[in-house]
Amino acid sequence: MLFRSPLQTHHRLRRLIDCGEPGETFRAIADGKRVVEGIDDRVWHAWRNVAGLDEELARRCELHGISVITTRDARYPACLAGDRQAPAVLFHRGDLSVMNGRRVGIIGTRTASLSGCNFARTLGRDLALNDITVVSGLARGIDVHAHRGVLAESLGAAVAVVACGLDVIYPPEHGLEWDAVAERGVLLSEAPPGTPPETHRFPLRNRILAALSEILVVVESRARGGSMITVREAMKRDVTVMAVPGPPHSPVSDGTNALLKDGCEPVTDVSDVLVGLELTSGAFRRGTDTREAPTAAERPVLAACMSRTTTVDEIVMTLGLSVFDTGVLLGRLEMKGWVQHVNGWWEALM
Repeated sequence: MLFRSPLQTHHRLRRLIDCGEPGETFRAIADGKRVVEGIDDRVWHAWRNVAGLDEELARRCELHGISVITTRDARYPACLAGDRQAPAVLFHRGDLSVMNGRRVGIIGTRTASLSGCNFARTLGRDLALNDITVVSGLARGIDVHAHRGVLAESLGAAVAVVACGLDVIYPPEHGLEWDAVAERGVLLSEAPPGTPPETHRFPLRNRILAALSEILVVVESRARGGSMITVREAMKRDVTVMAVPGPPHSPVSDGTNALLKDGCEPVTDVSDVLVGLELTSGAFRRGTDTREAPTAAERPVLAACMSRTTTVDEIVMTLGLSVFDTGVLLGRLEMKGWVQHVNGWWEALM
């Protein structure tokens, strides 16, 4: 209804929601009444010509199992209610109560390294094992791997904030994760059903993601990009930002390494985050690494892949091994799941 009206913004929508019951406000606008001051004539004209919009929206919500709440609803998440830019309307699939627990945001670049994706998945898993709700955006790269880590365990919950309608899966290959998050937590959007993933909606989504997080962990990020927008939104709200150290010359770690230089606390495993949440009593739980341990001969080769992506020739020069022996050891490490090979480059999966 109000949220699907043309030329709508979240600022205008919040003012309309504050006027009273949304259905009554919608009908008043359709009747030609100007329920708030300071809105252009062209906007009022567009809003008066939305016949049938409420029926179409209700049909989409019912078809896709989507519910809607406003800031006037008692079920509106308490962790968002006090935010100055809290969305006036939230569409959701799943259980809103998962946001009542402790919450950590995990974000990062869509073009993440294999090592970064592996770390995000491990961190998501270990936070879930410690009953921490993981908040992310279900984007490609770091986001979806953080949620995959959560979904791999029976404990913990996931919150995903997306930048399109909840019936418009984006990216399309993440359909299984969308359904799994809705079952194990909640999918959220301030965009009504049918809304495509328009570019301007992602920075708006990022403010919600930041506001939901008690701590925001940046796993990998370039110096500029969506992750840094989320970081700025978190800092505006005094949300603690932590960063995962990356190789000094890796472009996907430029942003995280800059955050560390600026004083953000580092994250090397789940214990750093749990200490940041002041959860210092009792033993922290970690997932079990089921990979076969590297042999004494394999460990130097693995170490050579850990600081940065590397080639066989570079490992040969560093360790003084033959090309044949290096290839054999890398092959064994790959079979065990410790390294991965992409386009001639080898990278450790830690």
